[in-house]
Amino acid sequence: MTDNPLALAPEQWQRLASAHQAYTDTVSPYYDETLQHVTQRACDSGDIGKADIGALLMWKRLRADTPWAADLMALADADVRRATAAATTAARDTTLSRSAAAQAGRAALASLPGFRTGDALASAVLTAAAPDRMAIYDRRAHSALHTLGITLSHAPGRYSRYIETIDQLLADAPDPIRNWSARDMDTALYWLNTTHRNTQRT
Repeated sequence: MTDNPLALAPEQWQRLASAHQAYTDTVSPYYDETLQHVTQRACDSGDIGKADIGALLMWKRLRADTPWAADLMALADADVRRATAAATTAARDTTLSRSAAAQAGRAALASLPGFRTGDALASAVLTAAAPDRMAIYDRRAHSALHTLGITLSHAPGRYSRYIETIDQLLADAPDPIRNWSARDMDTALYWLNTTHRNTQRT
């Protein structure tokens, strides 16, 4: 649950709508090809392996010269796929609310190096696994929530609270925002606080 109720003013909704439009107008339509390819393979296989995690790492423009990356590479791909299969099953479980599915999916990834803390890469894996339900988390989206007066703490369970916040925003939004996907909302939040308008996503 978010730390305070959501109550956006009309001008704040307009800022979100404008940010989403600016993202659509500015970012290359090919930028998400990598995410889409990983999503298709996850749809076919029900899991995500090391090669596709590497692709998502590039898509998110995260650093790979870290101890966790070496630790992840040292694991058997079958072991990685077991964890991501569990996360995929959880994220796609429509008997759970989206925030509960996000919590279960995030927990399933926690055993893997690189997924024990932080939500950026984990959110990319979960979004690739369940693109109609999950959304990308990053520091700019988090900052945008703060700009809108919405507090999202960094305490454990942040990703599920982030998804719950997106759900609440969509439920309370005016048309046409209420018809956005969770992914539409995350791109609007991402772009809302981007000071250097470019085509890169971090």
